[in-house]
Amino acid sequence: MEGRTLLTLMVFSSLIVLAEAIAQKHGIEIYKLHVDSRVTSRFAHTLITSKIVNRANESREVTFEVELPKTAFITNFSMSIDGKTYPGVIKEKASAQKEYDTAVSQGQGAGLVRITGRKLEQFHISISIAAASKVTFELTYEELLKRQLGKFELLIKLRPKQLVTHFQIDVHIFEPQGICCLETDSTFMTNELTKALTKVQSETKAHILFKPTAEQQRINPELNENLLNGDFVVRYDVKRGATAGDMQIVNGYFVHYFAPHEMPALPKDVIFVIDRSGSMAGRKIEQTRDALLKILQDLRLKDRFSFITFNSKVVEWKSSLLQATPENVASAAGFVQTISAAGGTDINRALLAAVSLLDKAERLPEKSVSMIILLTDGQPTSGESNVEVIQENIQKAVNGKYALFCLGLGFDVSYKFLEKMALSNGGLARRIYENADADLQLQGFYQEVATPILMKIEMHYPENAVEGLTKNNFKLFFEGSEIIVSGKVSNELDILPVEIKAQSHTGGLTLREETDVKEKERVFQNQSYIFDNFTERLWAYLTIQQLLEKSISAQEEDQKILEAKALELSLRYSFVTPLTSMVVTKPGNQQQMELANKPTEADNEESSSFPAGGAYRQGVGSALVGRVRSKTRAQLLANEYPQLLLQLPKQNDIICLRIDGQAQPSVHLLSDPEQGLTVRGKLGERTNHFVQLEINYANPPAQIHVSTNGAVLGHSNRSIQLPWTKSATSTVQGLSVSVEKERSITASLSGMVTVRISLIKIPDAFLGLDFLHPDRFSDKVSGALGQFYSKAQFENNSNTNQRADERLLRVSGAEHKVTRQYKKDYRLESTSDPVSCWSIDLTP
Repeated sequence: MEGRTLLTLMVFSSLIVLAEAIAQKHGIEIYKLHVDSRVTSRFAHTLITSKIVNRANESREVTFEVELPKTAFITNFSMSIDGKTYPGVIKEKASAQKEYDTAVSQGQGAGLVRITGRKLEQFHISISIAAASKVTFELTYEELLKRQLGKFELLIKLRPKQLVTHFQIDVHIFEPQGICCLETDSTFMTNELTKALTKVQSETKAHILFKPTAEQQRINPELNENLLNGDFVVRYDVKRGATAGDMQIVNGYFVHYFAPHEMPALPKDVIFVIDRSGSMAGRKIEQTRDALLKILQDLRLKDRFSFITFNSKVVEWKSSLLQATPENVASAAGFVQTISAAGGTDINRALLAAVSLLDKAERLPEKSVSMIILLTDGQPTSGESNVEVIQENIQKAVNGKYALFCLGLGFDVSYKFLEKMALSNGGLARRIYENADADLQLQGFYQEVATPILMKIEMHYPENAVEGLTKNNFKLFFEGSEIIVSGKVSNELDILPVEIKAQSHTGGLTLREETDVKEKERVFQNQSYIFDNFTERLWAYLTIQQLLEKSISAQEEDQKILEAKALELSLRYSFVTPLTSMVVTKPGNQQQMELANKPTEADNEESSSFPAGGAYRQGVGSALVGRVRSKTRAQLLANEYPQLLLQLPKQNDIICLRIDGQAQPSVHLLSDPEQGLTVRGKLGERTNHFVQLEINYANPPAQIHVSTNGAVLGHSNRSIQLPWTKSATSTVQGLSVSVEKERSITASLSGMVTVRISLIKIPDAFLGLDFLHPDRFSDKVSGALGQFYSKAQFENNSNTNQRADERLLRVSGAEHKVTRQYKKDYRLESTSDPVSCWSIDLTP
């Protein structure tokens, strides 16, 4: 690693405070937005503070949103309105849920936290504040930073959506090991903004302050738009000394960091088990092939490898492991390029074949690591399909000899199944998101496990002097990662010894170190900006994480014991974990209760679906800022279709409408109070087309939630599932909902507008929306789409200089230049011939 290992501290905080419309134009002013992050020896404590004033002459609703890492625990939230504070209270989850269910039955509340991506989850809450009122939001979360590929990274995502008078990012870092190579970076920095950035560094401390004025934030003198739209990143390296790691002790709690470097890699035996079932067809299998070709180039000469592909049948590329010679790698690359997708999914037989292949392999002369890497996008459908039986079969076959890593591609997998199977066999699970960079995600995962340095690591401490010890035995250590052990030392202990035993490339390895407890305690004295008792809170955080992880693969009785211990610690240290919830009570004149739960990756199988009951937020802008990527084949195909297509009433002109998904991924499309009809939609991340639509009827009171997986019809606390895979009709008090298999869903009610939703697969599925009998809309119809049915009119083309393929369209008093384009009509059975339409882009 060129003499030292680059470390980068990673905390994801994406900030966005929203109003019902562009805030400054409607009287909502964010006059203070502070991000204060204190990082002490990998443990990050972050406080977000936002102060808002309503300068309008009437009440306004504001929404406070923060994106935080999935691995973080929220520890505190409060909002103060005109001097009165409404704190969040952390309770046992079942108790909080019971309290919340009572509120929901009275028509109150919605969940506050949801997963928004591969690394982030979002906290958001909306409240109404009176004219001239002020509100202060404060959110605190803590996270133990995980070292991956030799890096910790502090990444703060910014999008305040308006100029902020008092804005700052204030980061303090304290690393007793020593700091070097401090640097900052951002996606929005200008020469003027650089003047607002200061960095101060000593041997063990670093302070980064970014404090731009409102004028420095401005895009240009004429506009009030904010430049702060993107990523702010802090990176640094730490100095490493003792081979047995670094020990830190505060208030009787110790933390031991162990990350040996510059050690030769262990050779490895690796079998890639690749799903080639029908659901992998298209972009998935292409990305898998691309990733495997790159991974083959990263194999070391001493490594041995093979491939097993499976659908309903299991195919072994070779009957034995091959050394990673240039000839064998080239032969494997040829095989990878032939992998195609069709058939079912026999996970059980494929994994048993991989275990058998490792069992038959002859050991290398030196110590080696054996691992299986499974990639699948679905659930078992062929052979053994009972996931519990599969887990039992694989655990029995592996018998602790090998490490199993399970990668779940997309959201059709059962992540819970893969996670339990991986953790039961010395590995881990990871979800691969179906984005344009899925192949890079696969490569990134492989790089994390590509270089095993040690195996069978045991960290020994004196039993009679240490209690509450976290996990101290580890199957593998990979280059660029870090082992952390924590516990409580007795008051009488003056010297804390540690002995580390492991297997390295040469055989047995033993490292010993002794730490002077009082001397280590003095290191953290008089550190005014370091938050107190960080080692104790770090110990609690790490213990909870490990108890929860251990409970995933434990038997039922053991699971209850482990969860009870984790719950007790969660409540004692005020962590929002999967076992606790934060109850937030709002002022009495509003929906009074909301609940902040901690979602897990297993909860994320339908992460982007509408919440049952229609708790839907109409906000301005998105807190996610995607990386600029080249257009994929799927995106190009999707762009041949319009997002929305409609024919103007009493006119022959067709409108192709595109809504800016970056500005507002969730869109209020249409409301007609006389029809009692509301339609909302959510745009996808890959195609920028609608992937979910929600239709609400006032009479009968019913909701239809439509996604690319099917529809759910809700009425009177009942839900009816309507998948796309078969034609069916369901009727509720005259409202008929019909599914035409793999084609369309139609909702009709006598005398009302008929809603039709089309399913398009190319290969990334999305939804197309149109209305039959649009003349039945009233003149009160509104919304991004609805306004075109009552308030759209082409201007007479009196400008002789205007091109024939351009016109002016007046909508709700605003003029829009529209251009003629040719798009595929998703309303038709055959979309081979594009139709002519006038194209318009909207930013809600």
